[in-house]
This record gives sequence, C-alpha cells and structure tokens, in this order.
Amino acid sequence: MLPGWKNLVPLYFLILASGAVAQDILPDTITQRVAACFACHGKEGRAASDGFYPRIAGKPAGYLFNQLINFREGRRTYPLMMYMVDHQSDAYLREIADYFSDQHPPYPAPQVVRVSEAVLERGKTLVMAGDSAKAIPACIACHGNAMTGTLPAIPGLLGLPQDYLNAQLGAWKSGSRHAAPPDCMAQIANRLTDADVSAAVAWLSAQAAPQQGAAPISGKLPLPCGSMPQ
Repeated sequence: MLPGWKNLVPLYFLILASGAVAQDILPDTITQRVAACFACHGKEGRAASDGFYPRIAGKPAGYLFNQLINFREGRRTYPLMMYMVDHQSDAYLREIADYFSDQHPPYPAPQVVRVSEAVLERGKTLVMAGDSAKAIPACIACHGNAMTGTLPAIPGLLGLPQDYLNAQLGAWKSGSRHAAPPDCMAQIANRLTDADVSAAVAWLSAQAAPQQGAAPISGKLPLPCGSMPQ
C-alpha cells in the first residue's frame, strides 16, 4: 500500500463530490430560467381551463411584456408576480415574454358552465356585438373575431379559467388593476354591470379555443388604449 494513502482518502471523496456537483449544474437556458413560472402557469405556460392562473402560452409578446411591466410598476398587484419581477430589467422581461409567446401547446377543453340560456345569450351578445346603449364595444373589436388576440399587444380571451376572467374584470371595476393610460379596459369594465360580467365570462368560458394564434388588428380600436398605442 502506498505511504500516506490515508491522507489521500479525503481528497478522493472531495473529487467525487466535486464531480457530483458539476453534474448537477443546470443549463443556462431561457427554458430553465422560466421554469419557476410553470408552477402556476403550467408547463410551457399552457395552464388549464379549470383553475385560476391564466394561460400565457401563445399570447402576444407585447401583451405579456406589458403585464410584466405592470406587475413591476404596481399597476397590477398580485404579490407573487410583483416579487418575481421586482428587480428584473426590461430586456429580461421582454425575453420572458418572447419565450412564452412562442409556445403553442394544445388548448384545454372548455369549462362546463351552469347558467341559463338567457345568460349565455346575453354573454354572446356582449362579446360579439357589445351594447351600444351603454357604449360598450364588442369584445371582438379588440380581441379579434376568433377571440385569440390581436398583435402586437391584445390577448386572447378563450381557454382562460372562468374564475380568472371574473377576477380580472372585477379588479378593473374596483380599481385594483390598471394599465398604462388611457386604461380602456377600466372604462369598459365600469360600464358593465355585475350581471353583464357574469354573462360574458360564462359564454367565453364555454367556448372551445381554436388552435390559432393572434393576428394583426384589422382596424381602429373603439377606444384609445395606452397598452396598444395606434
């Protein structure tokens, strides 16, 4: 046996441990860096239709970037999101937005809604035609005829949980959610009654989402929107 072998044993195990640590080093990729988002938004940002957290996969990058900025600057106030983006640069937030915008996993099945046909019909009318008497534009005027969003910064409305849609419209009505001024969604939400919100959300939640992405907006928006300047 070699002299001093006992002194080499600790070094041997240190080398083994160093190798194990090296093998566990995670790759520095955007997929790995956004993995924390999967805990709430699901793998690839696909989420599900029966929870609270929204699908972010395939949303326009401009929309996702705007929302990350809104959380960082306090216009939206969900504590976990605010904490995660608090010290992130615009460039990094744009990289995150671009990543999720490029993901296109299948949409989940629509939710089963338990409301009357009259409520669903009212919801469909609001989404497809609006209510001129209340100066409420149709949802499709901004979010697109297929309701899959419009480029560069308006999100789709299908494949989102009923609870999430209710919560966001409620947040605009209460003033706890804001966007860059002029805040067009806050104006629209405050023209909706609670019954209108419930009807529109029920109808939207019951629709199957087409497997297509956002398209360029085809005309002028019905209201000035700071989050999508024209």
